[in-house]
Amino acid sequence: MKNLKLLKLSLILSIFTLLNIPAFAQVDVARQTKAVTYPLDEVVLLQFRGTTRFPRMRGEGKIKRTGKNGTEVELSVSKMPRPFELGAGYATYVLWAISPDGQVDNLGEVRRRGTFEFDSKISVTTPLQTFALIITAEPHFLVRRPSRAVMLENLNPYSQTGRTIATSVAVEYFGNSSDYFSDARTPEIAEIDYSKTPSTILQAKQAIALARFAGAQRDAAEELKQAETLLLNAENGFRADRPEETVDIQARQAISAAVKAETVAASRREAREKRNEKTRQDAEIRESETKILDIQNEMTEVRGELARETRNRELAERDAQTYANQVKELRAEIGRLREELGQTKSDAEIAKGQLTRIEEEKQAEARRREEADRASQLQANETVLMQSLRRFGAVERTDRGIVLNLPENYWAAIRADSFAPTAEPKLTALGEILASSNDYKIVVESHTDNKGEPQELETLTQNRAQIIAAKMQTLGVAQNRIEVKGYGAALPIAPNTTNASRGKNRRVQVILVPNI
Repeated sequence: MKNLKLLKLSLILSIFTLLNIPAFAQVDVARQTKAVTYPLDEVVLLQFRGTTRFPRMRGEGKIKRTGKNGTEVELSVSKMPRPFELGAGYATYVLWAISPDGQVDNLGEVRRRGTFEFDSKISVTTPLQTFALIITAEPHFLVRRPSRAVMLENLNPYSQTGRTIATSVAVEYFGNSSDYFSDARTPEIAEIDYSKTPSTILQAKQAIALARFAGAQRDAAEELKQAETLLLNAENGFRADRPEETVDIQARQAISAAVKAETVAASRREAREKRNEKTRQDAEIRESETKILDIQNEMTEVRGELARETRNRELAERDAQTYANQVKELRAEIGRLREELGQTKSDAEIAKGQLTRIEEEKQAEARRREEADRASQLQANETVLMQSLRRFGAVERTDRGIVLNLPENYWAAIRADSFAPTAEPKLTALGEILASSNDYKIVVESHTDNKGEPQELETLTQNRAQIIAAKMQTLGVAQNRIEVKGYGAALPIAPNTTNASRGKNRRVQVILVPNI
């Protein structure tokens, strides 16, 4: 939430002048782009223009808002310059949707096609309904807010039907003003590197540099080391001519790990600053307590002096009035000191309450960060897990989780509830994978066609689901992670009219549901 507020403040600013813009940023006019309100289920066409620094760039967009999936954006761009020409810190391009209230959506990377000026296409979806579209040069594709290097921006919309499309007040944006883009530590991308090295490796280098710039060497050393190791693996794989997809996955993992290191470093730096503030407040409290003690000692001395003066009053009658005035003044001073003491104690209690709230907020933030890190790690590992499951059957990602469909040849016969001999090694390998995937609950669902008595079919599917669950338990999958369901022929996915359709209905699904 705090990052979102900062993002809004940086985006929704009044016009920024030329004096506020570094040499590598926009140098023409304040960046203003019309926000378009897209009507439901109607295709809207957009033309894009390059900013005055790159007027040769062009773009065309086709946008359609659907009630179910949000707003679909298809964009093609041409004559995109190489990112490193813009200066140190830029390695790729990102498409952004910006709403009039400052909400920003990173729609994805505009990947390069070729070595020099290139054309590219991107198809994405955003939940926004009224927004402007821009393309910026960025260090890597996972940035959370756009830079000042705006390359393309949309013009007024038009419809194929001739309908007038509503637009909102121009969105004004200031962009990321981080000193990173002018810092000496920002890595340069040489032309030879750009032409030979995969874009994701160049982005990973920038992401790691950003993490270092954020203080990850001090505050997130372990996370930074993990990102550097992933980058080294990607570079070694590239030099060894490993498959492009493998190198790309490793480089993107390095980018994700570097972004995590940057985030962790910022959080820990903030926590350290809070601890320093607490230390300062503790010192002030101790100083107040020392003052109170000094006042109490002074009061004791005053009382002693008053007692001595009283005893000598008969010997010095002429000084009695003077002594009386001194006593009055001392009593007034004591009252004032008592008031100060009470106020000091009250301030100390307030400070202690504030420290308690700060500590509670820090613990809550740590819990939220831990949950976010766990969800991010689970998502990062999901692609690898799905790939490893494909050798056991068809795999798909649904709203329920990862669904593995086991083929019919795992069973000894169509109505058998025992495994075929060839299924044992596959089930053993599958069980080892599931045993090590502790972040998922496992649901085993068995179905069959409608040939037979309903009770017998339900018993068959229940037995099959139980047998698979029992097999997984013998291979180390905890019993409390497994749920079994036998549906008989109750949930067909095809009509039971042909052998092929009935074969589709005879299925066993192993569903991995994330524990989030």
